[in-house]
Amino acid sequence: MNTEDVAVLVAAVAAGSLAAAARRLGITPMVATRRLAALERELGVRLMQRTTRSLSLTPEGESFLPFAQSLVENDEAGRAVLRSSTLGASGLLRVTTSLAFGRKVLAPMIPRLLAAHPHLRVDLEMTDHQVDIVASGTDLAIRIARLRDSSLIARRIAPSARILCAAPSYIAARGRPSRLEELLGHDCLAQTGTTHWTFRQDGREQRARVMGRFTSNAIEGLHAACLGGAGIALLSEWNVREDMRDGRLIEITLADAVPDDLSIWAVYPTTKQVLPKLRIFVAALEAELATASAK
Repeated sequence: MNTEDVAVLVAAVAAGSLAAAARRLGITPMVATRRLAALERELGVRLMQRTTRSLSLTPEGESFLPFAQSLVENDEAGRAVLRSSTLGASGLLRVTTSLAFGRKVLAPMIPRLLAAHPHLRVDLEMTDHQVDIVASGTDLAIRIARLRDSSLIARRIAPSARILCAAPSYIAARGRPSRLEELLGHDCLAQTGTTHWTFRQDGREQRARVMGRFTSNAIEGLHAACLGGAGIALLSEWNVREDMRDGRLIEITLADAVPDDLSIWAVYPTTKQVLPKLRIFVAALEAELATASAK
C-alpha cells in the first residue's frame, strides 16, 4: 500500500477537502484526486463521497481511517527518527500559541533553535483564538490555561504564575486595593466577556467579580492598556517581568487572596508518536522558561 496515497485520505479528512489536503501535502488537487482514486482501487472499496461542495467518509472509509492514520504517523515517525540520527531536528514544525506568549517567549527563542538545527523549519501561528490543531494540521499548540478533557494529549511543561498589576500613574490616582472585595471599586482590565477573576482564598477557589471601562479579546490589548494607566490587570508573570523590573508596572498584593495560577502546556494532536522535532522544540522551550524564571 502506497503511504502517499493513504496520506491524501488522512489529510482530506483533517482539512475537510481534497484541495486543502493538496495544499497541506504540497501537491496539486489533481494529483491528490488521483492518489485517492488509486487507494480506492487497491482496496476495492469507495472510501469517500465527493461532490463539488462536500466530502464525507463512507462506512468503509470510517472503518479504515484509524488504520490509515496509524500508517501515516508511523511512516512519518520512522523517517523522522532516521533523519534525526544524522540531521538532528528536521522538516517543517507547525506551532500555534497566543500573541503574547509568541511575541515574548517563542519568537525570541526560535532563531537560536534554528541555528542549532539547520534542517528544521518552523511555522509559528500567533493568535488568541484557540486553533483546532487536528483540522489545521498543526503539530504543536502551546497553551496557557486550565485544560479541559479532550481527545488531545497535553503535557504540562511549566507553571504560569499570574499577578495583579497596575501602572504607577493609576495607583497614584486611584490607590491600590488591599483586599479582594475592594477590586469592585477599581477599573479592572478583563478579557472581553470575562466577568470574574479566580483567586485562592484560605486554600479554596474564589471567584471575584470585576468591572471596568476597557475590555479586549487579546491579552496584548490589556497589557498595553495597563501600561497606559487604564486600570488593574491580571497578567502572567512572564509577560510583565520586564515591566515590573523597570518600574513600568507595580504588583498589587492582597491581604486575603492570591491569584490562581495557570500552567503552560504542550498540546499534541495524537498520543501515538512524538516526532524528534517536537521533542527538541519542547525541550528548548522548557530550558528557556527555566532560565527565565531563575533570573
